[in-house]
Amino acid sequence: MRLTTALAMTGMAVALLTAPALAQDVRSDDVKQDRKDIRQDRRDLRSDRRDIRSDRKDIRQDTRDIRTDRRDLRGDRRELAADRKAGDKDAVKDDLKDIRSDRKDIRSDVKDRRADVRDLRQDQRDRRQDRRDLKADQAAK
Repeated sequence: MRLTTALAMTGMAVALLTAPALAQDVRSDDVKQDRKDIRQDRRDLRSDRRDIRSDRKDIRQDTRDIRTDRRDLRGDRRELAADRKAGDKDAVKDDLKDIRSDRKDIRSDVKDRRADVRDLRQDQRDRRQDRRDLKADQAAK
């Protein structure tokens, strides 16, 4: 009886002594993983900020292009009116062709700007989500 009690007590002592070591191993792995998650979330945030800056720059450039194209279109319309008044049919034909091409340019620039605005919104959503992930990981740490 004493022998079995001694063995049982020894077994419990060994289990109690090794349990904190096992728990510590698990904790260190969790901490390592949390640190990796936090580091990755910070990288994602930096990347999202860069993307947002780039998208805003693209939107500004597209807006400038649209403004330039509209200015060209106004000039072509003035030329068309002057050529019609003068009665020059060949010049009128060329002016109409210029107007068509300017309108095409405006349409493509507006499409580009719309796509850039869409990208900007998506990048802002991503940044918001990455911020939430970072805060959650920091709270879990």
